[in-house]
Amino acid sequence: MFKQLIQNTERERERERERERLKIMGKKNFDCVLQAVVVMMFVTFGIPCINSELQRFQRPAKADGSLSVMVVGDWGRKGQYNQSQVAHQMGITAEKMDIDLVISTGDNFYPNGLIDVDDLAFDQSFANIYTAASLHKEWYTVLGNHDYRGNALAQLSPILNGKDSRWFCMRSYILNTDIAEFFFIDTTPFQNKYFIDPEDHVYDWRDVLPREKYISTLLQDLESALRESHAKWKVVVGHHTIKSAGIHGNTEELVHEVLPILEANDVDLYINGHDHCLEHISSSDSPLQFLTSGGGSKAWRGGYNWPNPREMKFYYDGQGFMTMQITQSEVVIKFYDIFGNILHKWSASKSFFSTI
Repeated sequence: MFKQLIQNTERERERERERERLKIMGKKNFDCVLQAVVVMMFVTFGIPCINSELQRFQRPAKADGSLSVMVVGDWGRKGQYNQSQVAHQMGITAEKMDIDLVISTGDNFYPNGLIDVDDLAFDQSFANIYTAASLHKEWYTVLGNHDYRGNALAQLSPILNGKDSRWFCMRSYILNTDIAEFFFIDTTPFQNKYFIDPEDHVYDWRDVLPREKYISTLLQDLESALRESHAKWKVVVGHHTIKSAGIHGNTEELVHEVLPILEANDVDLYINGHDHCLEHISSSDSPLQFLTSGGGSKAWRGGYNWPNPREMKFYYDGQGFMTMQITQSEVVIKFYDIFGNILHKWSASKSFFSTI
């Protein structure tokens, strides 16, 4: 009997050791799964890595080598200020063009960004507004100054992509489409006034501070990426203007710090929002074109001020959007009003064979 008791005790100890071993294995497996999920989120959704180099993403052009893009900015007002009407016309035009993707130039949610990833404004200003089947393509977005007045990290969260698979938002990144490369940059931290005199606004500067290092790293990464790019067309997208005749006018910080990099690296187009208008300004110093598409909802009447009429190709102080049709040899830009009328058209050509 005593011997049987010892054997039972040993068996119980063995069972306990086995349970502990399974617990440890389970924890290890959970940790491995968790790490795999995190890595997958980094790769799939572009969550910032420790490496500061701009992350690259691939989006192939059509089978014929062309790319159709729609651009809208300053839109998120829960359908108000004609946002719904602009969205309706975008859907009609997108279907005619068979667009491949949409670019948002920022100020995605007014007045103060999103509260968190469960903010109803995401549906009220985005998912439930741009409902046309032709607009169910990837939306590549940047943050605007109004987005920084809320929870900026909410817009960057992959949770939103889970709610609407079209949504893609990062601070700065690169989109390669074979014939064109798009360099999205975070312009809000460049503006001194948001730090020196924010008025009554509170900005979400998490992951931006220290500001000087953040800007320096971004400029270095942008310059390096542009220098190494062999794309036929180079397009830089940011929220803030570099050159504009609108109410905000030129953004001097970008004129001094970003513009020289764009000119030195043969950038073809700089696309922005911020001024609530549609606008095209040419450059007297380089082939670089400045395109504003900030008429996604509330527009500002008036405010036109540009000293050189030869540089000003087009200005419209109303609502609308922009499109780009890109091939190896040509890019065609069109601006549309809320009724779908083409207000302005511009094109540029390059030789089919690259000089590189």
